[in-house]
Amino acid sequence: MGDEEEEDYMSDLFIKEDVRPGVPMVRRVREALQKEEKQKEANEKNRQKSVKEEERERRDLVLSSALGDENKGFALLQKMGYKSGQALGKSGEGIVEPIPLNIKTGRSGLGHEEFKKRKAEEKLENYRKKIHMKKQANEQAADQFRIRFKNKQEERKMEGDLRKSQRACQQLDIQKDIEAPKEIWYWLQPEEEDQKDEEDKDDECTGSDLSVSAKLQILTAYLRKQHFYCIWCGTTYEDAEDLSSNCPGDSAADHD
Repeated sequence: MGDEEEEDYMSDLFIKEDVRPGVPMVRRVREALQKEEKQKEANEKNRQKSVKEEERERRDLVLSSALGDENKGFALLQKMGYKSGQALGKSGEGIVEPIPLNIKTGRSGLGHEEFKKRKAEEKLENYRKKIHMKKQANEQAADQFRIRFKNKQEERKMEGDLRKSQRACQQLDIQKDIEAPKEIWYWLQPEEEDQKDEEDKDDECTGSDLSVSAKLQILTAYLRKQHFYCIWCGTTYEDAEDLSSNCPGDSAADHD
């Protein structure tokens, strides 16, 4: 028995043998792999097969074998004119191969696989909806941010135009010996002049409930009518006719 037993290639005996100089390392490795493969084949051959494996082998053998004359169903078909390999049906339009056998190997009840498949599809669909909704929410948030940013820029621009109009109104009124503004917010107040470069002021013009846009519209109209002056052109025209003929319009958009 000791002579027939294969040596373990990882044992000290195997490692010590055939290590003389000149023996290629590749050959020793190849011999070790061959011994390992043979050992695996021997173990697989001697391994006791399980009941399920034996049942599967017997079933596959029967399913792979054609029906013989001893089969009653096949014999009945032959009496009606059927020949092996021929399609079923009077005109041969039926199936040729038998209906495949669907073997149920699990312990779950009937319909469980369909239930699992349906639940998986529902989970995938819910995940897709969640991703879609998240994408829409991100796009809406980005759109709202752009709108707020644009509105903030426009608001700051109007505030700058209003300050410029107030400053121009004050200078032009003083040139015509007007000692007080028509409305208090027509001129820049001292505290507003000092804080004109601040960006986070909510309302730089006091003394009125009008919005910045409304104030700008009223004041530019006053400048055009009273002084023939356009803040966007930066020009004082000779008269109303000269203003209407040479000034593009009465708003910043008209001058763009």
